[in-house]
Amino acid sequence: MVLPEETTAISKSVDKINKDVANILNEIKRKNTNDSESAEKPAKQQKLDGKPTKPKPKAAAIPRGKPKSNRPWKEVKQKFSKIKKSIFRPTKDKKEDLRNELKHIKELSRTIKENRKQENEMKRQRREENARKKLENERKSEIVQVINNPAKLKRMKKKALRKIEKRDLANIKKV
Repeated sequence: MVLPEETTAISKSVDKINKDVANILNEIKRKNTNDSESAEKPAKQQKLDGKPTKPKPKAAAIPRGKPKSNRPWKEVKQKFSKIKKSIFRPTKDKKEDLRNELKHIKELSRTIKENRKQENEMKRQRREENARKKLENERKSEIVQVINNPAKLKRMKKKALRKIEKRDLANIKKV
């Protein structure tokens, strides 16, 4: 078993070795470029209009293991398909427990919804019954005057005619 202190020490030593290798590679490249420049110095080329052109600077090649910013904590990215993925899978017992718990929760929510529906239905029925009773009581308490002479209706004004309503005389008390 590797302790965390050992892993940090190992990673530091690996980083140091990577830096040293990168420095050595850079020195070798510099020597190669200096040798080739001193051996063959090409004459400046001229454009068609006669002006001399500047030689294009070569892009410094960066070794594969070292990031451009020289930050040692930046690692080389791997392809996603190469990365090993660890998948957490619960055991059968835990799955069954979760299923049972979900069933229990669903049953509770179903019963709560049914209770709410019943309460709302009872409230609606009570409202309807109260409205019906109120209307019956209003009709019972009305003072009714029967009009036998249709000529009276012709003489009445519009406002008075609007207030007149037809009723069934079977269950109404007459004055």
